[in-house]
Amino acid sequence: LAEHYKHHWFPEKPFKGSGYRCIRINHKMDPIISKAASQIGLSLPQLYQLLPSELTLWVDPYEVSYRIGEDGSICVLYEASKPPSSYGMLTCKNQMMLGRTSPSKNYVMTVS
Repeated sequence: LAEHYKHHWFPEKPFKGSGYRCIRINHKMDPIISKAASQIGLSLPQLYQLLPSELTLWVDPYEVSYRIGEDGSICVLYEASKPPSSYGMLTCKNQMMLGRTSPSKNYVMTVS
């Protein structure tokens, strides 16, 4: 991921390039996930068995969030200290949350 995001990573503006850093599995595996899995010896069938069929992952410099399903809740997987100027910015993820028309559903994601 570090190599893939090299020219799309801006810690001073953490939401710049966030659309590029969005990873999607929507019944079709995202190529960046396939490549990473292959490098550690996981096959595509194993990935489909381990991951949900619909998963969105937002990878930003100070936060990694995910959503399972199209109407699932957005949950923070990792959060670091953010510079004060980055609070309140309208990210791709926040725009999706504002446009939500159906109630959230809670899901539990486990990693083995």
